[in-house]
Amino acid sequence: MKFKLIALLSIVFSIGNAQPQLLDKVIAIIGKNPLLLSEVETNLLQEKEKNGGAENVRCKVFEDLLFQKLLLSQADRDSITIADAELDAELSKRINYYVGMLGSEEKFEAFYGKRISVFKEELRDDVRNQMMAQKMQQKVTGDVKLTPSEVRNYFNTLNTDSFPLINSELEIAHIVKKPPVSDEAKAEVRLQLEKYRQRVLNGESMSVIAALYSEDPGSARNGGRYEAVMRGAMVPEFEAVAFRLKPGEVSEIFQTTFGLHFIQLISRKGEVLDLRHILMSPKISQTDIFKAKQQLDSIRNIIVEGQISFSDAAFKYSDDPDTRQNGGILVNPGTASTRWQLEELGQMDQNLVFMFENQMKVGDVSPVIQYVGPDAKQGWRIMYLKSRSEPHKINFKDDYSKLLGMATYDRQRNLITAWIGKKSKTTYIKIDDEFNSCKLEYNWTITP
Repeated sequence: MKFKLIALLSIVFSIGNAQPQLLDKVIAIIGKNPLLLSEVETNLLQEKEKNGGAENVRCKVFEDLLFQKLLLSQADRDSITIADAELDAELSKRINYYVGMLGSEEKFEAFYGKRISVFKEELRDDVRNQMMAQKMQQKVTGDVKLTPSEVRNYFNTLNTDSFPLINSELEIAHIVKKPPVSDEAKAEVRLQLEKYRQRVLNGESMSVIAALYSEDPGSARNGGRYEAVMRGAMVPEFEAVAFRLKPGEVSEIFQTTFGLHFIQLISRKGEVLDLRHILMSPKISQTDIFKAKQQLDSIRNIIVEGQISFSDAAFKYSDDPDTRQNGGILVNPGTASTRWQLEELGQMDQNLVFMFENQMKVGDVSPVIQYVGPDAKQGWRIMYLKSRSEPHKINFKDDYSKLLGMATYDRQRNLITAWIGKKSKTTYIKIDDEFNSCKLEYNWTITP
């Protein structure tokens, strides 16, 4: 979408940076919502960092913010609200992201010179307004679902001379083998974790023990703490335990794909939890790692010799539950399609770019290479290059998913255009003379 709501990053740094501030003023009023010059300048800096100093970018930022304020005005009319628990969860999620960037809560507070609780309170109204505007925008655009005939009609309206060029795209698959964890290793970790659990039950600080011994890089430095955990945020096995606990209660030891855990629930607000946990993972021996590589070497050999197809081998042997059912094919999360451009593969693993660009032809199977999955466990995999398209102008047969995205965006943009034209006629909109010279993209009715 052209219009994007203000990211928290811009708010965070506009509040936190101790830089000289320009004298602020109201540059527009939309309904009862003022638009400040500082909002434009803050978002302008962010836009220039992302996209450079494009021509007329200041006016585009100004119009984006007009749209947000109009959404907010209509959200108020439509009585759209944000529940406190939902707002708290969003604030915690965003603050945790920046805490992670800076390294710890202490470093965050030192950087901004204020407690996190104070920081959250200062952001509360801004984030609530963002969330209300976002809900309103979803109401405006709705759930756009286009049929293939509608996508074709959109394609037929494009100017053939200006068809975008599609870079070479690959379809790839993999087979993953992970070293098995021995029962002895599991038992050893469970025994050690139970000792820590008993110390917590006997009154020792869960925070201190987690900081010292937990192997979860995302929470150990914060004393094992996760805030505002909502359903769907964690793996199902974790949530099944967490959402059964009462505040202050300590769980039994349980297992997920990441290892063995126990949880202490701090508080619960509806379906939002604050908790601490300790994670420990059984150690895998170098012998088991080598055996897994040997096993995958053998699988590769029977594929290359034609005894089994790569797809059938993936279904039969792969340890990746997300891909084994579809022959090991990797789905591009950015496009939800099976096609990847080389730069997209580079974001996943830079080594794959060199391998697929210079070493592999369609139908080739790679040597066994090291692999670390989403669970951070070491393993091995072999890669398969199923197809490679040549650079070409977009066409309906080969690029349907891209055309669907383009047509959906166009439909949403038309809905926004019509909505702005309608709602600006019934909403008080006053603009400062400084921005009267802006050539706005959408048809706004400005109050005289």
